[in-house]
Amino acid sequence: MSEQDLSRFLHKVNQLQQLVHSLEADAQRRDALAACTNHNEVVALARGWGFEIARRWGEPDVHSDADNNLLQERLPAAGCEFERILLQEDQWWLTLINSNGASTPPGEWMSQETFEWVLLLRGSARIRCDNPSEEIDLSVGDHWFCPPRRRHRVDRTDPGSGTLWLALHWRV
Repeated sequence: MSEQDLSRFLHKVNQLQQLVHSLEADAQRRDALAACTNHNEVVALARGWGFEIARRWGEPDVHSDADNNLLQERLPAAGCEFERILLQEDQWWLTLINSNGASTPPGEWMSQETFEWVLLLRGSARIRCDNPSEEIDLSVGDHWFCPPRRRHRVDRTDPGSGTLWLALHWRV
């Protein structure tokens, strides 16, 4: 093993040890890590907490654009949500919505002038609609269509591991 590889190996072991100590001190972190379903989710979650554990020993330095992997999105703070536009043209736009235990404020409803179609990429959510009254539970892979001006609200999204939505909006 080269000195450079040894140094990288020791750094990763140190990062893993620090991560373990943080899990022992914070049960919510431990639960969030336990909810991960694959290596990439673990790496992204650890990175969000300030730990760099992605590289395996002997792997070359690879600089990738995190924007190319939608499932690597960092979680917003608990109770928050953020949205970013991935693609757009005059009459349509595609957004990624990242929610962490977020919901529409009590008593508020959303209604838009556009069509909206959403697909859940991670987590789960409950949407409540008005006129007609309806509750929709969504899990990974589920999708939902909302016509213009239909009042709706998000009752809940997953805390910890979060809920990741892909949303397409368009005008006719």
